[in-house]
Amino acid sequence: MIVERIWTGNAYRNYNYLIACPETGEALAIDPLDHEKCLNTARVKGWQITQILNTHEHHDHTGGNAAVVAATGAKVIAHHKAAGKIAGMDRGVKAGDVIKVGKHIELECLDTPGHTLCHICLRSHTDEPALFSGDTLFNAGAGNVHNGGDVNALYTTFEEQLARLPDNTRIYPGHDYIENNLKFTLAREPGNAAAQALLPSVTGADPATTALTTLGQEKDINTFFRLGSAGVIEELRKSFPELPEKPDAKTVFARLRELRNSW
Repeated sequence: MIVERIWTGNAYRNYNYLIACPETGEALAIDPLDHEKCLNTARVKGWQITQILNTHEHHDHTGGNAAVVAATGAKVIAHHKAAGKIAGMDRGVKAGDVIKVGKHIELECLDTPGHTLCHICLRSHTDEPALFSGDTLFNAGAGNVHNGGDVNALYTTFEEQLARLPDNTRIYPGHDYIENNLKFTLAREPGNAAAQALLPSVTGADPATTALTTLGQEKDINTFFRLGSAGVIEELRKSFPELPEKPDAKTVFARLRELRNSW
């Protein structure tokens, strides 16, 4: 499996992805908003985009679909409940469905509501597993729930799905927010040594070449995975003094997301 991460350089700081089969040259485009860069990359590499996967229905993830379809005839895949929200959908997928690319690549669909209620993440079952996480999980952060989302559903997705994936899973998010997310982590947990160590390497760095994180790293640097941390809870109580002595994890997650909204 070949993964090409495409940095759009736009105001929304989107990443687009191409996943290609080295044997056949067939490729899956994930959220190809910057259709020109995606098409040009495929052309240079000698790949043929045959499928598009939209992680969710927001325009900054679907806006390039029409141009890619017009150029390649690719089929559009998205959450099975997104048919009325994404124009030209050819296939609706559910949890456990598999998207095949070329001869041997198989990507498992995870139904991951929260950022929206029609959100799909893709998981590879390769020796070095990968998660294409859209706007659910960012490097050191979590998606917002402003436009059709639900914070309780997002918490459940983190707790019951993402946290249980193998620690060596590499995270490919839909946007680059890592610098700001690490600063948020350190505001919530000033003594977080892992976040302190990583921040200098991403500060002002080119998002096209910044290193990916793994899920194991996320559990150290991402405050949304650190809900039981005494330091996180102590700092959170300064903003929410009504918190009980031992707040439940869902409450901690929701309050952190509330703070991140205005960070």
